[in-house]
Amino acid sequence: MLELTNIRKTFNANTINEKIALNGVSLHLEDGDFVTMIGGNGAGKSTLLNAIAGVWPIDEGSVVIDGEDVTKLSEHKRANFLGRVFQDPMFGTAATMQIIENLAIAKRRGEFRGLKASVTKAEKEEYRELLATLGLGLENRLTAKVGLLSGGQRQALTLLMATLKKPKLLLLDEHTAALDPRTAHKVLTLSDQIIRENNLMTMMVTHNMKDAIAYGNRLIMMHEGKIILDIKGEEKKNLTVRDLMDQFAKASGDELNSDKILLS
Repeated sequence: MLELTNIRKTFNANTINEKIALNGVSLHLEDGDFVTMIGGNGAGKSTLLNAIAGVWPIDEGSVVIDGEDVTKLSEHKRANFLGRVFQDPMFGTAATMQIIENLAIAKRRGEFRGLKASVTKAEKEEYRELLATLGLGLENRLTAKVGLLSGGQRQALTLLMATLKKPKLLLLDEHTAALDPRTAHKVLTLSDQIIRENNLMTMMVTHNMKDAIAYGNRLIMMHEGKIILDIKGEEKKNLTVRDLMDQFAKASGDELNSDKILLS
């Protein structure tokens, strides 16, 4: 499970550029929860994911993952608990290395790495089978450099790498935003399939309200560093985009005027 308690983060405190990014966020997730997160630009969505990942220290509060308090742990130590896919397909993989080498690195995350052969024959077959599930033909390109892949292929590979060790928590930070609509849909479908098959606790940031409603079992909306809506169960299943916009206006006292969200 994930337990966030009174998370606060202010950037450039006591200056003219002070920005309260997270304002007392508390959240509880159970194993298998798939939460979609929406909100306008600057609402605190990506900031919250960074706080969980330990990108920088929080000002106040605590982060507990699978019963362990990781609040004081550095980002690389928290990586043992987390899998993450970023918005930019260039992140999350080593462009100058082969597909098989990238997968081998992901496979050995958190383990001692000696001087023995990097990839065994059994591992090669395992990676080939995993890549085949993507339906992108990458199983026949094990030695291709990742930098030669398309954005969609690279993002699908990153997703596979992030879930190879079955993390306690999967963080998807607008991971389809840089892709064309057709490719984005394919990557989203793959994400949903992997999450369901492995029962992964997941937080997915998106600007697309239809996707936020269609995927996951719980929907959270953020505004000005706070969670203002938390919808789950039957209520989420019956949601429409118009319902969501109306609830936002009611909860925040403001109109949902993000062009990016409205166009979605």
